[in-house]
Amino acid sequence: MGEAKRRKGTGAPPPRNAKSNKPLYAGIGVLVLAAVVLGVFFLTAAPEPTSDELPVAASNAEDFPAQLDQYGVSVGPEDAPVVVREFADYQCPACGNFSSASKQLKQEYVDAGKVRFVYFDLPLQQHKNAMPAAQAARCAGDQDAYWAMHDRLYDSQAEWSGSNDPVATFTRYAGDLGLEERRFRSCMTTELHREAVEQSRQAAMQLRVTSTPTVLVDNIRLTRPGWGQLSAVVERELANEAD
Repeated sequence: MGEAKRRKGTGAPPPRNAKSNKPLYAGIGVLVLAAVVLGVFFLTAAPEPTSDELPVAASNAEDFPAQLDQYGVSVGPEDAPVVVREFADYQCPACGNFSSASKQLKQEYVDAGKVRFVYFDLPLQQHKNAMPAAQAARCAGDQDAYWAMHDRLYDSQAEWSGSNDPVATFTRYAGDLGLEERRFRSCMTTELHREAVEQSRQAAMQLRVTSTPTVLVDNIRLTRPGWGQLSAVVERELANEAD
C-alpha cells in the first residue's frame, strides 16, 4: 500500500513540509558577525586620555629604575618627557600583535621627540627560537639596522617560529635589509650578543616581569597592550608633564 493510501485508510493527516532553516542560520550568522565586529571595535578603539578606565600607577609605586634601561635597546631622545618600555619575546604571538602598536608609537611620538621607547628582550623558555631572534636583532644593530630587523622579525614571525635553522632564515633577512651577510652570520654563530640578551632577561626578572608583552608607560603598566590604550595613556602622561 502506498503512503497516500495508508494515510487515507488510517485517517492520518499528511505530513507537513519541513521549513528550511537557512533563513534562521543566516540570521544567526549576521548576529554573530555583528557581535565580533563590535567586540573588535571596543577592544581596539582608543579611549579618551581622560577616561577613568585607563590604568594608573599604584599609590605606592616607585619610579622605574632608569639604570636598567642600559640592558634594553632604546630609540628617542634621552630627555623625552615620557618613556615607554616593552618586555617582549620575538616568538610570542601576543608580542607579534603588539608590534604594530610599537611601530606606530615610534612613528607618531618617538620621531616627534615626545617619547623614548626601550625594548627589553625577555625570551621565554618555551620558545626555542626566541633567543636566536633576539640575538639576530642585536647582530643587525651592529650594522645600524636593529629596528629594521626588529620589525622584520615580527612581520615574518610565522615563517621562522618553527624553523629548525633560524640562523639561515635570519641571515636571509639580513641580506634583504642590505646587511653584510658574512658578518651577520659570524655574529649569530658565535652568539656575540647572548650575554646582552641574558642581562636584559635578568633585568626583567629583577622587576618581576614574567609575561610578554609587558608594556609600561613610565611606571604605569598597561592592562590591555594595544594601540588604543597605549596612545591614550601616552597622551594623558604628556598632558600631565605639560601642566
